[in-house]
Parts: sequence; C-alpha cells; structure tokens
Amino acid sequence: MEINYTLNDVDLVAAQIVSKLNTKIILLYGEMGVGKTTLVKAIARKLGSTDEVSSPTFSLVNEYQAEDGLIYHFDLYRIKDIDEVYNLGIEDYLFSDNWSIVEWPEIIENHMPLRFDRIDLVTNQDNSRTLKLNNKNEFNLINHAEQ
Repeated sequence: MEINYTLNDVDLVAAQIVSKLNTKIILLYGEMGVGKTTLVKAIARKLGSTDEVSSPTFSLVNEYQAEDGLIYHFDLYRIKDIDEVYNLGIEDYLFSDNWSIVEWPEIIENHMPLRFDRIDLVTNQDNSRTLKLNNKNEFNLINHAEQ
C-alpha cells in the first residue's frame, strides 16, 4: 500500500494503516523530520489512546494505554549496539500481545520476529509525504534465511 498525504491528513492515514496491518509490530523507517512521531501519535489516537504521545529519544521506550492493551513506542536512534536493545528487554515487548511501534529500527531488523509490518516514509519536494506499508513480511523472511 502506498499513500501520498500532507500532515493535515495524518489522522485519515493512520486509520487506513491500522485497517491494513497484519501484526501489532510496526517498524517505522524515514529520515529525521519526516514525521515518524507525528504518525505514531495519530496511530495511537486511532488505537484509542488518550495519552500524551512524545518521542522516547532519551527514555528509549514510552508506554501508552490503548483500547485493547498497551502501545510500546520505541526510538532506537541513539542505540549503537544490539546489546543495548537486549538489555532494554525488547524481546519481551515484541513478543507480548501489545502494540510495538519502533522508530529507527535498523539495528534490530535482523533480530525481529518473523511477522511485522514495515512503514517507509519520505518527504516529497512539495513537503507532502509518501508512505509505503509492507505487511507481506518478505524483508524479514529473507534476513532470517541468510542467518
């Protein structure tokens, strides 16, 4: 699925995304300032959270209440070593039955469960965004086959 949108439409985009997800694990890819945290805020609202959503840049993970459980929001931008992620206990979060949304997931992409949804965001020249949702899980299946 590919969507072109402006930040004014982010709530409508979040509704479309949530309706197309195959898992409760979302990996968010995109450059700094593309709107990853803004999208997480909209997804959290769509999942029924009334909590204040903010970037967990320094805490690494924030927790929000949703209608059907919890949302774990990760920001792994500052993580340089996979051991830091394991010390955080990320596998407990990912294998729970709660939502896990991960910004800057590059360091963990080869250590993911076999099923997850991937969102790639880019900023266009007119300042709109293009979002690509890949929920076929082919990316991770290839990585696991190589291990």
